[in-house]
Amino acid sequence: MQEVRNSNTVEITEERAERVVLAAVEEGITESTGDMSHRMDELASLAKACYMEPVGMVIQRLETVNKGLYMGAGKVQELKELCVRLEADLVVFNNSLTPSQLRNLQDLLDVPVMDRTTLILEIFESRARTREARLQVETAKLQYLLPRLVGMHEALTRQGGTSGSMSSRGAGEKKLELDRRKIEHRIAELQRELKEITKEREVQRSRRNKGRLPLVSLVGYTNAGKSTIMNAMVDRYAAGEEKRVLEKDMLFATLDTSVRRINTGDNRDFLLSDTVGFIHDLPHSLVKAFRSTLEEIENADLLIQVVDYSDPFYEEQMKTTAQTLSELSAGHIPMLTVYNKADRREGASYPRTVGDKLFVSAKEEASLDLLVGEILEKIYADQVEGEFLIPFQRGDIVSYFMENAVILKREYKEEGTLLLVKCHPADREKYRSYLTETGGNDAEGKIE
Repeated sequence: MQEVRNSNTVEITEERAERVVLAAVEEGITESTGDMSHRMDELASLAKACYMEPVGMVIQRLETVNKGLYMGAGKVQELKELCVRLEADLVVFNNSLTPSQLRNLQDLLDVPVMDRTTLILEIFESRARTREARLQVETAKLQYLLPRLVGMHEALTRQGGTSGSMSSRGAGEKKLELDRRKIEHRIAELQRELKEITKEREVQRSRRNKGRLPLVSLVGYTNAGKSTIMNAMVDRYAAGEEKRVLEKDMLFATLDTSVRRINTGDNRDFLLSDTVGFIHDLPHSLVKAFRSTLEEIENADLLIQVVDYSDPFYEEQMKTTAQTLSELSAGHIPMLTVYNKADRREGASYPRTVGDKLFVSAKEEASLDLLVGEILEKIYADQVEGEFLIPFQRGDIVSYFMENAVILKREYKEEGTLLLVKCHPADREKYRSYLTETGGNDAEGKIE
């Protein structure tokens, strides 16, 4: 959308089912307009992700937002006239509106009003597929709606009462109180259901932990390419069309956390999780509602931050990701930063590694090889070598190492099977009685 920078911006596009005008206030008088342009482009993308068609834009520069109307009264009148002229069905504001701002704007504009938080909630609601995701989104929506009930009923009446009595209530206030109680009751129900699902998830996580498979979580800004990387690994290492996740060039295309086992073929498997993407000003209620799902991030052994290297504002997106990870208490987890879509950035050299930074294109095999190699090096960095001489009657131990260690050498001796392996330190300690002298065991009586 092209923007003419004065006090407001208007653009007319082809007619669609639901036509929306985007509106925002840029606080502080400044010559720098790039950041606001980017934010409005992102808002337009969010609207399109909710199957809306942006047809106009209004931006006002103010030192501070208007407490009652968000915008100045004159600008609100201009916005109303613009909505009439463009036959807009809805106005979407780029910031969260207070209950009073929402009520006042709807009264003056004569069209429905939606703020950024509500728009994101609508997108999440349309994308939720699993029962857990639907419950989480409904919880977040109701928690956001609860303080905004005041003034949402057109038929509200003033509080009644006769002389000497302050306790009686009008029909509108009774309706408001009933709605509030219903919402609070529903939130309690949803939280109970989510608590049960969380217990199930913890059981699944506990089972995975017993297998000692490292967990690698893909994180990052929405539409950076996390699902593309997940599917590329699934196609190559997990073989199964049904294991793929939804992949689409759209904000918040996927919400549900998916965990897949990646079999690299050398007993260095790992679990890969694809999580919901982050975005600037991600509603706190959503972060809170999706807490149980996002715990996959908190329990990860390694984070892969996927960055859209082709986006001019990728550094700002990385700051948003860092802030969200900090809120999730996951800022301490080791991380590889993957600058994806390098093929779309002019002059970019890829695939290549610079420290913990990888420059790749997720759709190319060479980039995938580099990424998997770096992941394995990180998550299996604590593996130790050991040379074990295992008696033939303990074939179970040989089988265990064959399934859970990297076999560097295998020979058959008179006393048993000689294995040189790279394994988990706990396995080396568990079977240390079978270590050869070369393998680091100074104890006698290796053979039982």
